[in-house]
Amino acid sequence: MKIKVCGITDMDQLYELDEVGVAFAGFIFYPPSPRLALKRGLQGADVRRAKLKLCKVGVFVDASYDEIMRQIDAFGLDMVQLHGRESPYECSRISNYIDVIKAFRFAENDHVQWMIKDYYEDADHFLFDTGVPASKEERENKNLYGGTGRKFNWNRLKGLRIDKPFFLSGGIEPTDAYLVHEFMKDEVAKDLFVVDICSRFEIIPGVKDMEKVRGFIEQMEGK
Repeated sequence: MKIKVCGITDMDQLYELDEVGVAFAGFIFYPPSPRLALKRGLQGADVRRAKLKLCKVGVFVDASYDEIMRQIDAFGLDMVQLHGRESPYECSRISNYIDVIKAFRFAENDHVQWMIKDYYEDADHFLFDTGVPASKEERENKNLYGGTGRKFNWNRLKGLRIDKPFFLSGGIEPTDAYLVHEFMKDEVAKDLFVVDICSRFEIIPGVKDMEKVRGFIEQMEGK
């Protein structure tokens, strides 16, 4: 199973992730995020020039087309993750240039297949994450677009047919490898492409605990 580590802010850690076999690294370009890629001095030119095996994913929330294109070029991104309220047209426009992951954040009563149905033609992959929290205070907190640590109820997906490669996200912890393996027994997991980890693998926001990352990879590989 491929692993994506999201919220990268440090060049040395990016190299470490590449060395331990992480397949995807996420760079967040959403200014309110505590994991903003540029927060600790990370330079796009350094990322672009690095000889990395992993796939570089830019994460955007309702960003303009021009801003997304600018960061694709600056960082040499391989994929774009659209994590806001982007329309199918906006996804399609970006996907003409680069592979697009459309993220969906499911609140308690959201209907999964209804929410994703209009995006099949316009996104290359889906990502499933935790929905907007219930309290007004949390709903208005713009930092809560990703990296919240809140658990996504994977049972919401069981028994469905997604029929598009998807990323599984939402509060995954270092001890959750066995739960991922259990989920993979369900028919819906035939389209599971990547397990996306972030806040539960950090020392502070944007700085990963590499020991936890390595341990999770080993568990996923059955070591």
